[in-house]
Amino acid sequence: MRRAVRPRRAPRLTFPPSGTDSVPQLERRLQIVCLDLEGVLVPEIWIEFSRQTGIPELSRTTRDEPDYERLMRGRMDILDRQGLGLADIQKVIAQMRPFDGAREFLDWLRGFCQVVILSDTYYEFAAPLMRQLGYPTLFCHELLVDERGRVRDYRLRMRDQKRESVKAFRALQFDTVAVGDSYNDTTMLTEAHAGILYRPPANVIAEFPQFPVAQNYDELRAQITAAIRLG
Repeated sequence: MRRAVRPRRAPRLTFPPSGTDSVPQLERRLQIVCLDLEGVLVPEIWIEFSRQTGIPELSRTTRDEPDYERLMRGRMDILDRQGLGLADIQKVIAQMRPFDGAREFLDWLRGFCQVVILSDTYYEFAAPLMRQLGYPTLFCHELLVDERGRVRDYRLRMRDQKRESVKAFRALQFDTVAVGDSYNDTTMLTEAHAGILYRPPANVIAEFPQFPVAQNYDELRAQITAAIRLG
């Protein structure tokens, strides 16, 4: 009878001492960091669109509303009433830029571990911002637009795709760290080996005190490094 062969563990990542930027070496296990997009690497698209159109109701985001279905249905109703379409939103997005330091932080992170952006935005929105970030891997959703360019519906990759993605990465034997700022990030933060809130609003901090909070990229870098060292 043949003996079962145990799979060998993947090499572990070691990190540079705090305050250095040298690239670490793989030692035992592979790590993957899952980042939210809006609020972590780029400004909130709907807040910027609200500001430029003068429609305050569109400034509500997943930082305010835990029910994503209600949030999106409300947005589409407002767009329809105002006669606004996908092209109007894309025009605003084309003028947007990532947060200061976001590209440098992302380049640093991709230098020593796997990185995936898990977002509840849409591919129809994200392309200009992804280009400015160096085209990182992005999992998000899809808008359904009619022949006049009006947003009529949306198609989720899957329900709670952030949590399900992290769950799948864990099943693939990745040690996972998740970073987000909103209600819709909290399930992936809970599912990950370590979850970190980045510049969240006070209401999210109050409701999820179990997660450490980083307020800038230096703090986030330190939190990620600490989480992986403890993993």
